[in-house]
Amino acid sequence: MTVHIGAKPGDIAETVLLPGDPYRAKWAAETFLENAVCVNEVRGMLGFTGTWKGNRVTIHGSGMGMPSLSIYANELIKDYDAKTLIRIGSCGGMQDDVKVRDVILAMTASSLSTPSSGIFKEFNFAPCADFGLLQAAHNAAKGKSATTHVGGIYSSDVFYDERPDLNEQMVRHGILGVEMEAAELYNLASRYGRRALAVLTVSDHLKTGEALPSDQRERSFGDMVEIALEAAFA
Repeated sequence: MTVHIGAKPGDIAETVLLPGDPYRAKWAAETFLENAVCVNEVRGMLGFTGTWKGNRVTIHGSGMGMPSLSIYANELIKDYDAKTLIRIGSCGGMQDDVKVRDVILAMTASSLSTPSSGIFKEFNFAPCADFGLLQAAHNAAKGKSATTHVGGIYSSDVFYDERPDLNEQMVRHGILGVEMEAAELYNLASRYGRRALAVLTVSDHLKTGEALPSDQRERSFGDMVEIALEAAFA
C-alpha cells in the first residue's frame, strides 16, 4: 500500500495498462479481462487486476497530465515492481493522413517539460518507447480494423493550448498527435529499466476540428486495448 494506491502486495500484476480516465480503466477491465477485481480506489483512481488469455494484467487509471501519471507510474514501479507499462488513451491528430479513430504507436514523445526536467536540467533527453513492445504492437495492429501510424508524438503540459506557432512546427516536423502523459512514462521506464509504450486512439483532430462524440469513444477504443494486450504478451 502506498500513499496513492491501496492495493496489497501481490495485487498488482507485472503488466499494467494505464488509461488516464479511471472509468475507462473500469470499462477496459470489464470488457477485456477475466475475473477482474478492483484493487485500488484511493482518491477515485480505480485499478483492476484480472487475466487476459491466462496472463495477469492490471488496468489502472493514471489521471490527466504528466505530474499525475508520474505519481502512479513511480509507485507502480518502485512499490509494486511493475515491469511493463503501456499507456492506452486518446490523442489529438496533427497530420493530414492521421484520421479520427486511427491508432498511433508512439515511437518517441517530445515535450516542452516533464516532471523529470529538474533531473535533466539543461540536458534534452529524448524519451522513446521500448522497441520490443513497439514492434509487437505494430505486428498486432495488422489484424485490426483501425489504421495504425508509428512515429513521434507531443506530450503537452496543457490541454487548452495557446501556441499555434508551436503546433505549426510540430506538424512541420512530422509529429503525429498530441496528448499529455507519454513523455514522462518513457522517462520513468528508462530510469528504472522497465518497458513502456503508448498506444493511442485519435479522438479529435487539431487541423480539421473533427471529434468523436463521447458516446462513441469507448467503441472506438477496443482496437487500442487489444493491441496493447497482444503486444505485452507477444
